[in-house]
Amino acid sequence: MNRFHAFSISTLLLVLVSSCSDFLNEQVRGDYPESAFFQTEAQATLAINAAYTPLAFFSDRNRLWVFGDVASDDAAKGGDPGDQADIGLVDEFQIYPNNGVIESQWGELYEGISRCNNVIQKVPAVNMADATKNRILGEARFLRALYYFYLVNIYGPVPVVLEPKNPNELQIEQSPVDYIYTQVIEADLQEAIKNLPAVHTGANVGRATKGAATALLAKAYLYEKKWQQAAETAAQVQAIGLYELLPVYSQNFDQAHKNNKEAIFSVQHLTGQVPFTGNRLNQWFAPRANENGYFFDVPTQRFVSEFEKTAAGVADPRLDYTVARDGKPWIDGTPYDPTWSPTGYLNKKHVQPLSEVPRSTKADGNLNYVVIRYADVLLWQAEALNELGRSAEALTYLNQVRKRARESYRYDTSLSATGTVPTGLLPDVTNATQATLRTLIYHERRVELGFEFHRYFDLMRWGKDIAQTALSDKPSFKYETTRYFPIPQSERDTNKKLKF
Repeated sequence: MNRFHAFSISTLLLVLVSSCSDFLNEQVRGDYPESAFFQTEAQATLAINAAYTPLAFFSDRNRLWVFGDVASDDAAKGGDPGDQADIGLVDEFQIYPNNGVIESQWGELYEGISRCNNVIQKVPAVNMADATKNRILGEARFLRALYYFYLVNIYGPVPVVLEPKNPNELQIEQSPVDYIYTQVIEADLQEAIKNLPAVHTGANVGRATKGAATALLAKAYLYEKKWQQAAETAAQVQAIGLYELLPVYSQNFDQAHKNNKEAIFSVQHLTGQVPFTGNRLNQWFAPRANENGYFFDVPTQRFVSEFEKTAAGVADPRLDYTVARDGKPWIDGTPYDPTWSPTGYLNKKHVQPLSEVPRSTKADGNLNYVVIRYADVLLWQAEALNELGRSAEALTYLNQVRKRARESYRYDTSLSATGTVPTGLLPDVTNATQATLRTLIYHERRVELGFEFHRYFDLMRWGKDIAQTALSDKPSFKYETTRYFPIPQSERDTNKKLKF
């Protein structure tokens, strides 16, 4: 990870090959059995580092963006026709259990859970300082909660595994979503909050913190429609006193502001490392022209049209911070060509200019993926308070987010040399009814968090009517039957206790 590297625990073999015969007869020269691991603080640290890696975009197996963006109304698959066909099938909801995206995401999430389970079981017996031990166990519980959060929102009811198991013990039926939220996600996060520090320094920057665990717990409550607990827990994140909105919205997505005060938890990436820790999204989302990109996950016209404009036609600045479009410069300042994308648009949040990551190493990006940022917490609080009938209080948090967006004009000289906010741009919302404010909060989430891999999950938790309307151009989508993606066929072939 950033400053702390993640390594898998594996058997170490030394093989010297001089001929085919020698290769076939060569004996194992070194062995690293499990019993020799989890003996020292250094080994415990390696184990928890390894538990972070399934979140990262080091490889192409983490396809969270396909579920969060491409499956939603904000994005289309992009790329060349026929390239990555399984992503296109997700886009159209022509999804079968043998879909490669369905398979890889399931595998990554359960790999993360397995690594967390090993840490939670083995680290208590390691001779080390209690503070370090508790921190490592807190990180493992936070990560396990996050992996299960993704699982239940992608696949619905899934098997729960909370301890290391042998293959013959993995015949496990699904647990209900409600059970996983209360007995796994909530329980793990409540325990993590007790053990995690408020901040990390030096080599530990990027690890989970008390704020990250508290924020994820607020998000879990929100998804469960536990409005009072969601509002109270979001307020606890604020009370920590470490988080604030950055003055310029786009600073959340540049390498100069990594691990900033708005970023509550980020997946860490670094370019030029051995082993590889770069962000491959930099290539997946970039244009082919001049940049060796694949131009996937492209914005739709419906997403672009969601952004507000003034009477004079000045758009919400978040539009051009998020979307590359005709008449506006690409991230390196060159004119953007709409033929670079099948929809005419590209997303910009995860792509860096060639001055930072050259064409020859395009897949080795340096940007973090921000899992939770403070603006998201403010909008959770606004949503929860509004659902509790406390709409006047909810307006405070909604308007903080809008204020930062419009006041990017004050601090970004590329928007305004005079530091002046255009007249009528993103005014504060006042005197809205509960129903109207609900719609406005949903709108604000869409434009504030666009292409951060949240949209599909928001649509699903908001219910059938909203989801069906948003995905009306995808005739194969049926909320009752396709809200959750199928459990992979390989898992069904292995685990005979899966019921549905």
